[in-house]
Amino acid sequence: MGDITEQLATHGHDELKAFRDEETGLRGFIGIHDTTLGAAAGGTRRYAFDSEAEAIEDVLRLSKAMTYKYAISGINMGGAKAVIWVDDDDHNTEELYRSYGRMVDSFGGRFVTGGDVGTDERELRWINMETDYVLGLPEQFDHPEGYHGGGLGVVRAMEACCELTYGDRDLSDRHVAVQGVGDMGEAIISYLADRGARVTVADVDEAAVDYAVDEYGAEAVDPHDVYGLDCDIFAPSALGFVINDDTIPQLECDIVCGAANNQLDDPEAHGRRLRDEGILYAPDYLANSGRTIDDTDLLRKGGYQHDRATAMIDGIYDRMLEVGRRAEAEDRPTNEVADEMAEQRIEAVGSMRPKVTNRRSPKW
Repeated sequence: MGDITEQLATHGHDELKAFRDEETGLRGFIGIHDTTLGAAAGGTRRYAFDSEAEAIEDVLRLSKAMTYKYAISGINMGGAKAVIWVDDDDHNTEELYRSYGRMVDSFGGRFVTGGDVGTDERELRWINMETDYVLGLPEQFDHPEGYHGGGLGVVRAMEACCELTYGDRDLSDRHVAVQGVGDMGEAIISYLADRGARVTVADVDEAAVDYAVDEYGAEAVDPHDVYGLDCDIFAPSALGFVINDDTIPQLECDIVCGAANNQLDDPEAHGRRLRDEGILYAPDYLANSGRTIDDTDLLRKGGYQHDRATAMIDGIYDRMLEVGRRAEAEDRPTNEVADEMAEQRIEAVGSMRPKVTNRRSPKW
């Protein structure tokens, strides 16, 4: 692993905090990327990384993506992320998460966290026993039944991609391959089923696949075969780095649009390669920004307002159209255009005032 300060400089980070509690077995990192737009927020991922270097690289890439996600969505928050590095997936206790909650609280509101891979409602409640700086608990929101901000946002991005590719946003005649049937994946499948799309799913969790087939009428494919499936839209909605040198030649789709973070193994090379292959890519932090928009609405004036949050999520459609049209006009990869749009907003706000270090308290 190289010098950590050099890694921070490479990704443009303000801060990386390591934490450890020998008694509970807690170890991990919190990365705060940029606070030009506001105090930092981002989810907590619990994962069995192979090495410390892998854990650090993950938290740096994820927190940078959060900065860009907030910026392109018009949210006045800075980007952050946390990873809890466990030895195996079974390392998941109240003691572990309460110890981590005290670490979150030590930031005094400069860092607000929520769910991610390995951290769901139960774990958020454990964190919340030690700190108020938690987003994503059901009682914090007034959600109608069946609503999922993250899933709705991805579908809005898909609709924009279809408008750009086929001249029609209607998903009813489209075939979508969803990789990953977790919380986000299932929400996407539900919304697609409501719209009459043909859905094929792939996941190593056979029970989750069976549920999607029985509940939503989805078809199933072996996880190893999903990349080569002949479909309109490929939706990576599990872990990242799945768009790479090995998988791109297999793709038989017109659009890549899903919920996973860090989908491109090498953003510069693979964003360009997708464009060269004639595949429209929905930048992941734009497509999956719906849940973030919904969660952080809790921190806006007046607390959570569902109509306000869904209006911003619906705006993902327009933002994706703008990215796609600019990419086409300028012959550039969509992820490069999206990065530029996010950076322009950060620069504009940064010219008006210094970076924010004040606390942001959830209101509920």
